[in-house]
Amino acid sequence: MRTTAWLCLLVVACSKGGERPAAQSQSADTGMANMPGMTATTEVTLTAAQVTHGGVHWEAVATSTVASVATVPGQVIPNEDRTARLGATVQGRVIAVRIRPGDRVRAGQILVTLQSPAAGMAQSDVDKARAQASYARSARERAERLLALKAIPQQDYDRAIADDELASAELRRAKSVAEQIGAAASATGEIAIRSPLNGVVLARTAVPGAVVEAGAPLVVVTDPSMLWLSIDAPENLASLFRVGAQLRFTVPAYPADTFSARIDAVGAGLDPSTRTLPIRGVIQNRGERLKPEMLASVSAQGGGAISVPSVPEDAVQLLDGKSVVFVAHPDNMGGGKFAPREVQLGSRSSGRIAITHGLAPGDLVVTRGALAIKSQIKKGAMPAMEM
Repeated sequence: MRTTAWLCLLVVACSKGGERPAAQSQSADTGMANMPGMTATTEVTLTAAQVTHGGVHWEAVATSTVASVATVPGQVIPNEDRTARLGATVQGRVIAVRIRPGDRVRAGQILVTLQSPAAGMAQSDVDKARAQASYARSARERAERLLALKAIPQQDYDRAIADDELASAELRRAKSVAEQIGAAASATGEIAIRSPLNGVVLARTAVPGAVVEAGAPLVVVTDPSMLWLSIDAPENLASLFRVGAQLRFTVPAYPADTFSARIDAVGAGLDPSTRTLPIRGVIQNRGERLKPEMLASVSAQGGGAISVPSVPEDAVQLLDGKSVVFVAHPDNMGGGKFAPREVQLGSRSSGRIAITHGLAPGDLVVTRGALAIKSQIKKGAMPAMEM
């Protein structure tokens, strides 16, 4: 019943009247202009009774002292130590493709099958060399028995030993060639391209019926549980990056979430054309939420400290893919108007989030009841909303 009363009492409207202090109005309008699908006049208006029933509470934005942070662009890329780029081992024709991009595969699983005359010849050479080696071994054993009976001279026995060793060497060579091109244990000329690891098919260029040259790329398989974060750090920020340091970053797909990576490689020198230092971090991709080629905004902690606005974690909501807070403009009767404002998030500590852009100390922000206001917006209860 309490929830019903709250929903019934909530009145959503466009702010077409009422006066606000000039500074406060300007601050809210600036934030609103950044929200896609919202106009600068979109607001939720609540009476004092609605504020009480909804449990809405607001407070002035406080400041927190945090380490100075430099932000640089980055990119999530496959971990090349856990990636296999498979190609054609010999010229041939693609006769079967058993996977698609995004498929999960097991180590040893056949991904692509080729057919090649060279593969057939390689397996035929193995069969021929095996027969010759078997004959040479039998001849050597026979010569050994005859030598014991003094029925043949020593040089005939020595020749049998040499023939046996040559035949064995030829068999090893033929097997090595067949293994290098992946020929099956038959003379059909089929080559099975297998995955060397458990993972996901990242890319596939193999097409059934296509004729490919030796070395042509066919399939890329990667282990998505561990990725790399690639950064090109400007020269003036190079000192912030060191092997073993932790990095924090965000991606557009999850703007309200912060991910981490550990630096495992720092370039030995700057790129002469861009004057940037290549940095590589390792990402433990729990849940496999991050995908290769995602763009990232990476935060590197500096040595100084700065004061920035901060709010409780519950004050930040995700609306239309943007991190927002609801700025309160109270009236003198216990109610007020509440407008969403886009913010950029910084570090988190002790249940609070630093706000690097979008708020100023003293701004009034909803710290409890923000989810209820957001739910009304998502339901389309605001007649002035431009969706």
